[in-house]
Amino acid sequence: MTELDTATQRPDLPAAWTPAEVEAELYQRWVDRGYFTADVKSDKPPFTIVLPPPNVTGSLHMGHAMNHSVMDALSRRRRMQGYEVLWLPGMDHAGIATQNAVERDLAGQGLSRHDLGREKFVERVWEWKQEYGGKILDQMKRLGDGIDWSRERFTMDEGLSRAVQTIFKKMYDDGLIYQAERIINWCPRCQTALSDVEVDHSDDEGELVSIRYGDGDASIVVATTRAETMLGDTAVAVHPDDERYRHLIGTEVELPLTGRRIPIVADTHVDPAFGTGAVKVTPAHDPNDFEIGQRHGLPNLTIMDGRATITAHGPFEGLDRFEARPAIVAALRADGRIVAEKRPYVHAVGHCSRCDTVIEPRLSLQWWVKVEGIAAKASAAVRDGRTKIHPAELNKRYFDWTDNLHDWCISRQLWWGHRIPVWYGPNGEVVCVGPDDEAPTGEGWRQDEDVLDTWFSSGLWPFSTLGWPESTEDLKKFYPTSVLSTGYDILFFWVVRMMMFGLYAMDDVQPFDHVFLHGLIRDQYGKKMSKTKGNGIDPLDWMERYGADATRFTLLRGTNPGSDMAVAEEWAAGSRNFTTKLWNATRFALANGATVARPLPVRDELTAADRWILDELDALVSSVDTNFEAFQFSRACEALYSFTWDEFCDWYLEIAKVQIAEGRVEATQSVLGHVLDTLLRLLHPAIPFITETLWTTLTGEESLVVAAWPQASGAERDADALAQVEGLKKLATEIRRFRSEQGLKPGQKVAGKVRGACCVGLTDQVPSVRSMTRLTEPGEDFTVSATLEVGLPKGAVKVELDLSGAIDVVAERKRLEKDLAAAQKELAQTSGKLGNAGFLAKAPADVVAKIEERKATAEADITRINERLAALPEK
Repeated sequence: MTELDTATQRPDLPAAWTPAEVEAELYQRWVDRGYFTADVKSDKPPFTIVLPPPNVTGSLHMGHAMNHSVMDALSRRRRMQGYEVLWLPGMDHAGIATQNAVERDLAGQGLSRHDLGREKFVERVWEWKQEYGGKILDQMKRLGDGIDWSRERFTMDEGLSRAVQTIFKKMYDDGLIYQAERIINWCPRCQTALSDVEVDHSDDEGELVSIRYGDGDASIVVATTRAETMLGDTAVAVHPDDERYRHLIGTEVELPLTGRRIPIVADTHVDPAFGTGAVKVTPAHDPNDFEIGQRHGLPNLTIMDGRATITAHGPFEGLDRFEARPAIVAALRADGRIVAEKRPYVHAVGHCSRCDTVIEPRLSLQWWVKVEGIAAKASAAVRDGRTKIHPAELNKRYFDWTDNLHDWCISRQLWWGHRIPVWYGPNGEVVCVGPDDEAPTGEGWRQDEDVLDTWFSSGLWPFSTLGWPESTEDLKKFYPTSVLSTGYDILFFWVVRMMMFGLYAMDDVQPFDHVFLHGLIRDQYGKKMSKTKGNGIDPLDWMERYGADATRFTLLRGTNPGSDMAVAEEWAAGSRNFTTKLWNATRFALANGATVARPLPVRDELTAADRWILDELDALVSSVDTNFEAFQFSRACEALYSFTWDEFCDWYLEIAKVQIAEGRVEATQSVLGHVLDTLLRLLHPAIPFITETLWTTLTGEESLVVAAWPQASGAERDADALAQVEGLKKLATEIRRFRSEQGLKPGQKVAGKVRGACCVGLTDQVPSVRSMTRLTEPGEDFTVSATLEVGLPKGAVKVELDLSGAIDVVAERKRLEKDLAAAQKELAQTSGKLGNAGFLAKAPADVVAKIEERKATAEADITRINERLAALPEK
């Protein structure tokens, strides 16, 4: 699009789009007008999204920004389509993360939580939450999230706490919650059990030590990366079909350093091909060993306390696990028991995601959810189509979890969280208390010290936030929710648990109709973003520099179901350029009287270009609808980008200038207004701020937030209009290319004639072609100095140009001759190599192919340059 004469612009639309001056005020206006507040009494069909609750300690990162852009786009479109939209916000209390944050704050004052005691510490956490928590909610407003703030929830608020206690009691009474001693992930620093999602795995350097147990023919060698745990070995296991050890199965061997004798057992879990084919079994300190121990009735010998200090009797008692490891290896070496040592040995090690401490598998008495039955229901809901996962390829991963799920450890040794509602009496009584029950009192009664895993309360999120266990109007109207949008990385940790809880608590009604699983954000090189790598991008920085719309559009344009996406700052800059293009296009249209006040003329009264752009717009509506319904946000945004930048701005606006100059004013103004009206509606879910500003200026209406969504007509495309505009585009493109080759500057005007347009059906398009290619009407002194022939489906069009005085012939000839010499030199070099039999015999095929390609390019360049030299006027 050409530069606009700013003097002709309407005063109510500034010359430039400055998002920082507009976005906050615009967002508050939307909220104040109640556009985002769902009406439970509405007779509109419901559309519900419950926000994946961010941690109360969190701040907006790129993953949030991408997911929130997706959810907001879905919600805004459905609202425009006539749905009663509820996008319900809230935060997660984030047990470990929040407790750690407050403990760090106390440590700065020289205090610990134990100095305060449990009750005072929890009070302090609530104070901290009020002062520092929830800053992410304000950041969500900056992004433009169309959220119903009147329904904001918190996993520790009164209503959700009642829901937690209700479902715990119900599951306890149904035999689905029980207490048992099993292996769990344990953080020695946080002093609590961890869920798998709270464990980060990394490849760490360690050592692999091979140890000989027993002597002579009765000896057996095992390898381990955790030599300190041998103190808790209660067996050695081999595969029952391993011939090397068959004679040892059922015998005993002496455990070095301890004097204890332990059995050699046969178990199919052992891989004969791995290591020596024999493994040490430490049931109290390894999950696989625990299972082996259960199968063979082995004792569980705990040799570490909660701080990972050795408690086994002997010289290692009192040592930290990492102090004990080299000490035990040294003692084994001195005893002649070390067969081999490999250092460094890189292997996967689990770390606490909150404090980075190496986690310790630990046998511990914990509370568990029995998942077998409820997991089967979660599986069935997807298999029978009640809940659809996008992309469908991730169904298999979902079924892998639901069909092979282990019981879930739900207790945490923390003070911040939902305390387990179980009381213990002085005579061994155990009482589970519901929200309407009186807790037992009297001497000797005490409540369980543990709190519930954060995922327990967030697993209830789709229905607890709507008022369950009460039968609320919100619950009746907005459950089941319509879409869950979240990352594929928490498919098990959160999605499966919500499915299990929802189907259990809501009488087999699934919590969502659709689950959209997006990928992870990576940097422009495809690497995972992290603070340590220094490759993270703060979306708040992007919003400061480029605006919320450009940030959202960049993220949505890269979002595909199940696929990771890479981002880079230049892509955000490109999205800002897109919003600038849209802004300038609308200013041009408004300056030229674009309006939606009058209806479109009948098609017979429209030009081919008018009919073409309306057909392209109709196809765009269909494409955007199809891709939104399939959660193909990238494709939808790409279609919107291509139409806006290419078809509308680069082609139709240029044609519209000519049509207006020719006197086709009202019809062109109507088409311009209609196209912009529809386009801004389609773009609104992705870029709400700029589209709101432009649309309300164009239409004078209240707000695009509550405007109607466009509908495709379904009419057949006008083939003649398409052919004419495609012919125009090819002709203009070829003339522009030819002008460039002749050395003309883009804005330089030259006299020219277009011959044969009538024969190919392009007579009406010639004025637009002449305008786009800077061709002036020939005068009496017109002299043909360059010609171009453009082949079209119905024939050829000949373009004659008078370049006399338009270019510096001497300078152009000198430049071309220099290019010709370079091309001839390239041809000589490549021909020489390809003519060398010795080179061809030794060079790899791909090298030869590249040289052949260079030779062909040089030959083509020589032909092209010679043609241009021949076409230049004489000096």
